[in-house]
Amino acid sequence: MSRRRQVYEGKGKVLFEGPEPGTLVQYFKDDATAFNAQKRGVITGKGVINNRISEFLMTRIAEMGIPTHFVRRLNMREQLVKEVEIIPVEVVVRNIAAGSFTKRMGVPEGTALPRSIVEFFYKSDELDDPLITEEHVTAFGWANPQEIDEMVSMALRINDIMSGLFYGVGIRLIDFKVEFGRHYQGDEVRTILADEISPDSCRFWDIQTNDKLDKDRFRRDMGGAEEAYQEVARRLGILPEGGPRDMKGPEVMQ
Repeated sequence: MSRRRQVYEGKGKVLFEGPEPGTLVQYFKDDATAFNAQKRGVITGKGVINNRISEFLMTRIAEMGIPTHFVRRLNMREQLVKEVEIIPVEVVVRNIAAGSFTKRMGVPEGTALPRSIVEFFYKSDELDDPLITEEHVTAFGWANPQEIDEMVSMALRINDIMSGLFYGVGIRLIDFKVEFGRHYQGDEVRTILADEISPDSCRFWDIQTNDKLDKDRFRRDMGGAEEAYQEVARRLGILPEGGPRDMKGPEVMQ
């Protein structure tokens, strides 16, 4: 197994130095966390499935003209991505009331919202990713007004793309979280989609039954998380042949 220098480790992924300047290798783990890592566990095969789902969605989104950090999938658990400076603002788009939104706004889960709502959260595990406004973002210099406009515009376009795509396979897109980064190329700086898009960062409900096909099955101890992730991949036509298989990550250089 190759030895690579680890650049960053998050709750669901590890980033390693890439084979070429300006690239990183993104490795998907089976680790599952909820409530800002207060709850921890493992969803067997999740890393393999998320790698494939994120590859599929990033590719479709790029085909619609939205720039992303995705370059190509390398193997079952790894993909090559462009190195970016992550903007520490999580952008959440909500179509149906669910999760923390229901408690915060007093709206019953499953209520269709009057229109898609965009929310910002400060990316900080120590502070439990607090809800923030555009004023916070600009006052603390996390992003400038142009970058905010670009993130909101891209997030809403992604919502349109994914809502239609998943509706076609019998899945309702309830909400999702995306992250963006600054990609430096010479003197040019461009805001592009980064991180991942998967059942870890989206809420998916079956259109007919409202069965949850995402990480809420882990969050709420509902069981069947592995099967839910696989079902999303199956409906998209990308479930790895023979199902997800284990693959260890590269050895880390100290």
